[in-house]
Amino acid sequence: MTYYSKEFKESVISKMLPPHNMDIAQIVQETGVPRNTLYTWRSKLGNKLQSDTRASQSTSRQLSSEEKFTAVIESASLNEVELSEYCRRKGLYPEQIQAWSKTCMQANAAVVNKADKTRIKKQARQLRQLESELRRKDKALAETAALLVLQKKVQAIWGDPEDEKLSYGSGRK
Repeated sequence: MTYYSKEFKESVISKMLPPHNMDIAQIVQETGVPRNTLYTWRSKLGNKLQSDTRASQSTSRQLSSEEKFTAVIESASLNEVELSEYCRRKGLYPEQIQAWSKTCMQANAAVVNKADKTRIKKQARQLRQLESELRRKDKALAETAALLVLQKKVQAIWGDPEDEKLSYGSGRK
């Protein structure tokens, strides 16, 4: 198994991504790295490298939350071509807007989760109590069943004590 350094992997992956967009076959010839390995690297490291590179190149200043939210809202109804044009005008990348959109959705989900936390804790506590009660009742049922079995065994060995009283008492009279 051949080991490639992280820097080498990143340089090869950067050749596959914009602005170079080199063909995989050409990179295989140039580097000698197998085609499947290149696809694996691109899928694992390429997305991270691509988003990091684009985020750092996109603008010289950081966008505020309001500006990001505005971009998500403005681009929500755009098709792919219109989105590309919008991104070029604003100096953004479609991947950035997708990431911001996901962040917006997750932010709303977190608020809902916080509101349900108390209810979930209460249900978990009630579940533990019910499970505890069920275990206690199972033990009691098992004990009762064992006592019944023992009682039947005693009756089978020694006979029914009530039958003896009746027969013994009837013999005396």
